[in-house]
Amino acid sequence: MNWTDERVERLKKLWAEGLSASQIAAQLGGVSRNAVIGKVHRLNLPGRAKAGGTQATARPKRP
Repeated sequence: MNWTDERVERLKKLWAEGLSASQIAAQLGGVSRNAVIGKVHRLNLPGRAKAGGTQATARPKRP
């Protein structure tokens, strides 16, 4: 599978919409989740927050 200009533009659009790499791979067809992730990195597209987020407040330790 070659990354055509149209497929790259669609990848960028779907990534910006917040779809997962697996969802993007399914929509593009003929490409794996890992291929999508690799292309995202090569295009230097912005990352996303990890699932679960960060813990804003830490629990105080018990005495």
